[in-house]
Amino acid sequence: MRRSYQAILAAALTFTSLPALAEHTCPENNDYLQRDLAKAMIRELVAEGGDEARIRQVLGSAQCQPKILESIARPAEKTHTWATYQKIFLQESRVQKAVEFSREHADTLARAEQTYGVPREIILAIIGVETRYGQHMGTYRVVDALATLGFDYPPRASFFRKQLKALFELEQKAHIDADAITGSYAGAMGYGQFIPTSYQAYAVDFDNDGITDLVNNPVDAIGSVANYFHEHRWQPGQPVAARARVEGNGYQPLAKKGYKPSFTLDRAGQAGVTAISCQGSGVTSEYCFDLPGDTRVALLDLEGLQGTEFWLATDNFYVITRYNHSRLYAMAVLQLSRDITAALESSQ
Repeated sequence: MRRSYQAILAAALTFTSLPALAEHTCPENNDYLQRDLAKAMIRELVAEGGDEARIRQVLGSAQCQPKILESIARPAEKTHTWATYQKIFLQESRVQKAVEFSREHADTLARAEQTYGVPREIILAIIGVETRYGQHMGTYRVVDALATLGFDYPPRASFFRKQLKALFELEQKAHIDADAITGSYAGAMGYGQFIPTSYQAYAVDFDNDGITDLVNNPVDAIGSVANYFHEHRWQPGQPVAARARVEGNGYQPLAKKGYKPSFTLDRAGQAGVTAISCQGSGVTSEYCFDLPGDTRVALLDLEGLQGTEFWLATDNFYVITRYNHSRLYAMAVLQLSRDITAALESSQ
Protein backbone atom coordinates (compact mmCIF):
# COMPACT_ATOMS: atom_id res chain seq x y z
CA MET A 1 0.00 0.00 0.00
CA ARG A 2 1.30 3.43 -0.93
CA ARG A 3 1.71 5.84 1.92
CA SER A 4 1.74 9.58 2.34
CA TYR A 5 4.86 11.71 2.65
CA GLN A 6 4.15 12.32 6.34
CA ALA A 7 3.91 8.57 7.05
CA ILE A 8 7.02 7.51 5.19
CA LEU A 9 9.11 10.46 6.32
CA ALA A 10 8.30 9.88 9.99
CA ALA A 11 9.21 6.22 9.64
CA ALA A 12 12.52 7.13 8.05
CA LEU A 13 13.40 9.56 10.82
CA THR A 14 12.87 6.83 13.39
CA PHE A 15 15.97 5.10 12.08
CA THR A 16 18.12 8.16 11.48
CA SER A 17 19.94 10.11 14.18
CA LEU A 18 19.45 13.88 14.30
CA PRO A 19 23.19 14.66 14.38
CA ALA A 20 23.70 12.69 11.17
CA LEU A 21 20.83 14.51 9.45
CA ALA A 22 22.17 17.90 10.42
CA GLU A 23 25.44 17.23 8.56
CA HIS A 24 23.85 17.32 5.11
CA THR A 25 24.54 20.51 3.18
CA CYS A 26 24.05 21.87 -0.33
CA PRO A 27 27.02 21.35 -2.67
CA GLU A 28 28.82 24.17 -4.42
CA ASN A 29 27.83 22.75 -7.81
CA ASN A 30 24.07 23.14 -7.86
CA ASP A 31 23.37 22.11 -11.47
CA TYR A 32 21.03 19.15 -11.08
CA LEU A 33 21.03 18.49 -14.83
CA GLN A 34 24.64 17.32 -14.49
CA ARG A 35 23.79 14.64 -11.93
CA ASP A 36 23.88 11.09 -13.31
CA LEU A 37 20.75 10.19 -11.34
CA ALA A 38 18.92 13.18 -12.79
CA LYS A 39 19.92 12.18 -16.31
CA ALA A 40 18.57 8.68 -15.67
CA MET A 41 15.28 10.10 -14.39
CA ILE A 42 14.93 12.33 -17.44
CA ARG A 43 15.44 9.33 -19.73
CA GLU A 44 12.71 7.43 -17.86
CA LEU A 45 10.26 10.31 -18.10
CA VAL A 46 10.93 10.82 -21.80
CA ALA A 47 10.49 7.07 -22.45
CA GLU A 48 7.09 7.38 -20.79
CA GLY A 49 6.07 10.22 -23.09
CA GLY A 50 7.34 13.24 -21.17
CA ASP A 51 8.46 16.45 -22.84
CA GLU A 52 12.26 16.43 -22.52
CA ALA A 53 12.65 20.16 -23.10
CA ARG A 54 10.10 20.99 -20.42
CA ILE A 55 11.60 18.53 -17.93
CA ARG A 56 15.08 19.91 -18.46
CA GLN A 57 13.79 23.47 -18.15
CA VAL A 58 12.10 22.83 -14.79
CA LEU A 59 14.80 20.63 -13.30
CA GLY A 60 17.50 22.99 -14.53
CA SER A 61 15.87 25.81 -12.55
CA ALA A 62 15.83 23.82 -9.29
CA GLN A 63 17.92 25.17 -6.44
CA CYS A 64 19.23 23.30 -3.41
CA GLN A 65 17.73 24.86 -0.27
CA PRO A 66 19.81 24.64 2.96
CA LYS A 67 16.74 25.43 5.09
CA ILE A 68 15.02 22.32 3.75
CA LEU A 69 17.90 20.14 4.92
CA GLU A 70 17.74 21.87 8.31
CA SER A 71 13.97 21.40 8.58
CA ILE A 72 13.98 17.70 7.78
CA ALA A 73 16.52 17.18 10.54
CA ARG A 74 14.20 18.55 13.22
CA PRO A 75 10.53 17.62 12.64
CA ALA A 76 8.13 18.87 15.32
CA GLU A 77 7.01 15.34 16.19
CA LYS A 78 10.56 14.52 17.32
CA THR A 79 11.20 17.64 19.40
CA HIS A 80 7.93 18.15 21.33
CA THR A 81 6.03 16.49 24.14
CA TRP A 82 2.24 16.38 24.02
CA ALA A 83 2.18 19.35 26.40
CA THR A 84 4.02 21.57 23.91
CA TYR A 85 2.74 20.00 20.69
CA GLN A 86 -0.93 20.57 21.50
CA LYS A 87 -0.35 24.30 21.89
CA ILE A 88 0.61 24.47 18.22
CA PHE A 89 -2.69 23.08 16.91
CA LEU A 90 -5.40 23.32 19.57
CA GLN A 91 -6.14 27.01 19.15
CA GLU A 92 -9.46 28.82 19.20
CA SER A 93 -8.54 30.70 16.02
CA ARG A 94 -8.08 27.40 14.17
CA VAL A 95 -11.42 26.14 15.46
CA GLN A 96 -13.21 29.28 14.32
CA LYS A 97 -11.64 28.98 10.89
CA ALA A 98 -12.93 25.41 10.79
CA VAL A 99 -16.47 26.63 11.48
CA GLU A 100 -16.21 29.12 8.61
CA PHE A 101 -14.78 26.49 6.24
CA SER A 102 -17.47 24.01 7.29
CA ARG A 103 -20.29 26.45 6.59
CA GLU A 104 -18.85 27.27 3.18
CA HIS A 105 -18.46 23.62 2.22
CA ALA A 106 -21.26 21.98 4.22
CA ASP A 107 -22.73 20.06 1.27
CA THR A 108 -19.32 18.78 0.17
CA LEU A 109 -18.42 17.62 3.67
CA ALA A 110 -21.76 15.84 4.02
CA ARG A 111 -21.27 14.11 0.67
CA ALA A 112 -17.72 13.08 1.59
CA GLU A 113 -18.93 11.61 4.88
CA GLN A 114 -21.70 9.72 3.12
CA THR A 115 -19.43 8.48 0.32
CA TYR A 116 -16.41 7.43 2.37
CA GLY A 117 -17.72 7.02 5.93
CA VAL A 118 -15.28 9.53 7.40
CA PRO A 119 -16.79 12.13 9.80
CA ARG A 120 -16.70 15.74 8.65
CA GLU A 121 -14.90 16.80 11.84
CA ILE A 122 -11.98 14.46 11.09
CA ILE A 123 -11.71 15.82 7.54
CA LEU A 124 -11.86 19.36 8.91
CA ALA A 125 -9.25 18.63 11.57
CA ILE A 126 -6.80 17.22 9.02
CA ILE A 127 -7.08 20.21 6.72
CA GLY A 128 -6.90 22.51 9.73
CA VAL A 129 -3.73 20.94 11.10
CA GLU A 130 -2.09 20.74 7.69
CA THR A 131 -2.78 24.18 6.20
CA ARG A 132 -5.26 26.16 8.34
CA TYR A 133 -7.86 25.58 5.63
CA GLY A 134 -5.66 26.60 2.75
CA GLN A 135 -4.06 29.63 4.39
CA HIS A 136 -0.59 28.07 4.72
CA MET A 137 0.15 25.54 1.97
CA GLY A 138 3.90 26.05 2.02
CA THR A 139 6.28 28.55 0.45
CA TYR A 140 8.98 26.34 -1.05
CA ARG A 141 8.89 25.56 -4.75
CA VAL A 142 8.07 21.87 -4.81
CA VAL A 143 10.71 21.17 -7.45
CA ASP A 144 13.33 22.80 -5.19
CA ALA A 145 12.22 20.72 -2.22
CA LEU A 146 12.17 17.41 -4.07
CA ALA A 147 15.44 18.05 -5.91
CA THR A 148 17.17 19.08 -2.69
CA LEU A 149 16.03 15.94 -0.89
CA GLY A 150 16.26 13.68 -3.91
CA PHE A 151 19.86 14.51 -4.77
CA ASP A 152 21.40 16.05 -1.63
CA TYR A 153 19.79 14.08 1.21
CA PRO A 154 21.19 10.53 0.96
CA PRO A 155 19.11 8.89 3.74
CA ARG A 156 15.88 9.25 1.73
CA ALA A 157 17.15 10.28 -1.70
CA SER A 158 15.55 7.39 -3.58
CA PHE A 159 12.15 8.13 -2.07
CA PHE A 160 12.26 11.83 -2.91
CA ARG A 161 13.49 11.22 -6.45
CA LYS A 162 10.41 9.06 -6.86
CA GLN A 163 8.34 12.04 -5.70
CA LEU A 164 10.15 14.32 -8.16
CA LYS A 165 9.42 11.94 -11.02
CA ALA A 166 5.76 11.83 -9.96
CA LEU A 167 5.64 15.64 -9.92
CA PHE A 168 6.50 15.74 -13.63
CA GLU A 169 3.89 13.06 -14.32
CA LEU A 170 1.29 15.13 -12.45
CA GLU A 171 2.07 18.17 -14.57
CA GLN A 172 0.47 16.43 -17.51
CA LYS A 173 -2.33 14.60 -15.69
CA ALA A 174 -3.40 17.08 -12.99
CA HIS A 175 -2.62 20.41 -14.66
CA ILE A 176 0.08 21.18 -12.08
CA ASP A 177 2.76 23.69 -13.06
CA ALA A 178 5.87 21.87 -11.86
CA ASP A 179 7.95 25.00 -12.25
CA ALA A 180 5.78 27.22 -10.06
CA ILE A 181 3.80 25.16 -7.57
CA THR A 182 4.77 25.68 -3.92
CA GLY A 183 4.39 23.44 -0.91
CA SER A 184 6.07 22.17 2.25
CA TYR A 185 9.78 21.65 2.80
CA ALA A 186 9.31 18.03 1.69
CA GLY A 187 7.19 18.64 -1.37
CA ALA A 188 3.67 18.23 0.02
CA MET A 189 1.01 20.22 -1.81
CA GLY A 190 -2.48 21.62 -1.44
CA TYR A 191 -5.10 21.87 1.27
CA GLY A 192 -4.33 18.39 2.62
CA GLN A 193 -0.59 18.40 1.89
CA PHE A 194 -0.34 15.39 -0.41
CA ILE A 195 3.05 14.43 -1.78
CA PRO A 196 3.08 13.57 -5.50
CA THR A 197 2.71 9.79 -5.14
CA SER A 198 -0.14 10.22 -2.66
CA TYR A 199 -1.70 12.69 -5.08
CA GLN A 200 -1.54 9.98 -7.74
CA ALA A 201 -2.86 7.26 -5.44
CA TYR A 202 -5.61 8.94 -3.41
CA ALA A 203 -6.67 12.25 -4.97
CA VAL A 204 -10.19 12.30 -6.43
CA ASP A 205 -12.06 14.63 -8.76
CA PHE A 206 -14.83 15.17 -6.24
CA ASP A 207 -16.70 17.81 -8.21
CA ASN A 208 -16.44 15.88 -11.50
CA ASP A 209 -15.06 18.79 -13.52
CA GLY A 210 -12.43 16.63 -15.20
CA ILE A 211 -9.51 18.01 -13.16
CA THR A 212 -8.24 16.63 -9.85
CA ASP A 213 -6.99 19.79 -8.16
CA LEU A 214 -5.97 19.70 -4.50
CA VAL A 215 -4.26 23.09 -4.59
CA ASN A 216 -7.00 25.43 -5.80
CA ASN A 217 -10.15 23.33 -5.34
CA PRO A 218 -11.28 22.68 -1.75
CA VAL A 219 -14.01 20.33 -3.01
CA ASP A 220 -11.46 17.95 -4.49
CA ALA A 221 -9.31 18.36 -1.36
CA ILE A 222 -12.16 17.40 0.97
CA GLY A 223 -13.03 14.33 -1.08
CA SER A 224 -9.40 13.30 -1.36
CA VAL A 225 -8.72 13.49 2.39
CA ALA A 226 -11.83 11.38 2.99
CA ASN A 227 -10.75 8.89 0.33
CA TYR A 228 -7.29 8.66 1.89
CA PHE A 229 -8.83 7.64 5.22
CA HIS A 230 -11.25 5.25 3.52
CA GLU A 231 -8.41 3.55 1.66
CA HIS A 232 -6.52 3.17 4.94
CA ARG A 233 -9.53 1.33 6.44
CA TRP A 234 -11.24 3.93 8.60
CA GLN A 235 -14.05 2.17 10.49
CA PRO A 236 -17.24 4.31 10.53
CA GLY A 237 -18.74 4.66 13.98
CA GLN A 238 -15.73 3.39 15.91
CA PRO A 239 -14.40 5.76 18.62
CA VAL A 240 -10.83 6.93 18.19
CA ALA A 241 -9.50 6.91 21.76
CA ALA A 242 -10.52 7.14 25.40
CA ARG A 243 -8.73 8.33 28.50
CA ALA A 244 -7.66 5.41 30.65
CA ARG A 245 -7.25 4.64 34.33
CA VAL A 246 -4.14 2.71 35.32
CA GLU A 247 -3.57 0.66 38.47
CA GLY A 248 -0.18 -0.78 39.36
CA ASN A 249 2.76 -1.24 37.00
CA GLY A 250 1.35 -3.98 34.80
CA TYR A 251 0.63 -1.44 32.08
CA GLN A 252 4.28 -0.79 31.30
CA PRO A 253 4.85 -3.66 28.81
CA LEU A 254 1.68 -2.63 26.96
CA ALA A 255 2.79 0.99 26.70
CA LYS A 256 6.00 -0.14 25.02
CA LYS A 257 4.13 -1.83 22.17
CA GLY A 258 3.55 1.42 20.30
CA TYR A 259 0.41 3.01 18.89
CA LYS A 260 -0.69 0.19 16.58
CA PRO A 261 -3.46 -1.77 18.35
CA SER A 262 -2.02 -5.16 19.25
CA PHE A 263 -3.97 -6.39 22.29
CA THR A 264 -7.58 -6.46 23.45
CA LEU A 265 -9.43 -4.39 26.00
CA ASP A 266 -9.74 -7.57 28.07
CA ARG A 267 -5.96 -7.94 28.05
CA ALA A 268 -5.60 -4.28 29.04
CA GLY A 269 -7.95 -4.85 31.94
CA GLN A 270 -5.87 -7.78 33.15
CA ALA A 271 -2.88 -5.41 33.21
CA GLY A 272 -4.78 -2.85 35.29
CA VAL A 273 -5.77 -0.53 32.43
CA THR A 274 -9.40 0.42 31.86
CA ALA A 275 -11.00 2.93 29.54
CA ILE A 276 -13.18 5.64 31.07
CA SER A 277 -16.77 4.61 30.49
CA CYS A 278 -19.37 6.93 28.99
CA GLN A 279 -22.09 5.33 31.12
CA GLY A 280 -23.37 6.69 34.43
CA SER A 281 -22.66 9.87 36.35
CA GLY A 282 -19.03 9.12 37.06
CA VAL A 283 -17.75 10.23 33.66
CA THR A 284 -14.80 12.58 34.12
CA SER A 285 -13.76 12.97 30.47
CA GLU A 286 -15.47 13.52 27.13
CA TYR A 287 -12.94 11.04 25.77
CA CYS A 288 -14.62 7.82 26.81
CA PHE A 289 -15.96 4.66 25.20
CA ASP A 290 -17.71 1.39 25.98
CA LEU A 291 -16.50 -1.22 23.54
CA PRO A 292 -16.48 -5.05 23.54
CA GLY A 293 -13.66 -6.75 25.40
CA ASP A 294 -12.24 -8.22 22.19
CA THR A 295 -11.68 -4.76 20.65
CA ARG A 296 -8.04 -4.26 19.67
CA VAL A 297 -6.39 -1.25 21.29
CA ALA A 298 -3.03 0.37 21.98
CA LEU A 299 -1.94 2.06 25.21
CA LEU A 300 -0.52 5.57 24.98
CA ASP A 301 1.32 7.42 27.72
CA LEU A 302 1.69 11.09 26.85
CA GLU A 303 3.37 13.86 28.81
CA GLY A 304 0.58 16.42 28.99
CA LEU A 305 0.05 19.76 30.67
CA GLN A 306 -0.94 18.10 33.95
CA GLY A 307 1.55 15.24 33.87
CA THR A 308 1.32 11.78 32.31
CA GLU A 309 -1.91 11.00 30.44
CA PHE A 310 -2.95 7.44 29.65
CA TRP A 311 -5.10 6.66 26.62
CA LEU A 312 -6.51 3.55 24.99
CA ALA A 313 -6.52 4.00 21.21
CA THR A 314 -8.43 2.01 18.58
CA ASP A 315 -7.69 1.12 14.97
CA ASN A 316 -9.12 4.49 13.90
CA PHE A 317 -6.40 6.26 15.87
CA TYR A 318 -3.91 4.16 13.96
CA VAL A 319 -5.54 5.20 10.67
CA ILE A 320 -4.89 8.85 11.55
CA THR A 321 -1.21 7.98 12.01
CA ARG A 322 -1.14 6.72 8.41
CA TYR A 323 -1.41 10.38 7.45
CA ASN A 324 1.52 11.22 9.74
CA HIS A 325 3.42 8.55 11.67
CA SER A 326 3.13 10.34 14.99
CA ARG A 327 0.92 9.69 18.00
CA LEU A 328 1.16 13.40 18.84
CA TYR A 329 -0.18 14.29 15.40
CA ALA A 330 -3.05 11.83 15.70
CA MET A 331 -3.96 13.10 19.16
CA ALA A 332 -3.95 16.68 17.89
CA VAL A 333 -6.30 15.70 15.05
CA LEU A 334 -8.61 13.89 17.48
CA GLN A 335 -8.83 16.73 19.97
CA LEU A 336 -9.14 19.42 17.31
CA SER A 337 -11.98 17.41 15.76
CA ARG A 338 -13.78 17.39 19.11
CA ASP A 339 -13.30 21.13 19.52
CA ILE A 340 -14.64 21.66 16.01
CA THR A 341 -17.70 19.51 16.73
CA ALA A 342 -18.46 21.48 19.88
CA ALA A 343 -18.06 24.78 18.05
CA LEU A 344 -20.31 23.70 15.19
CA GLU A 345 -23.00 22.55 17.62
CA SER A 346 -22.88 25.77 19.61
CA SER A 347 -23.10 27.90 16.45
CA GLN A 348 -26.34 26.31 15.26
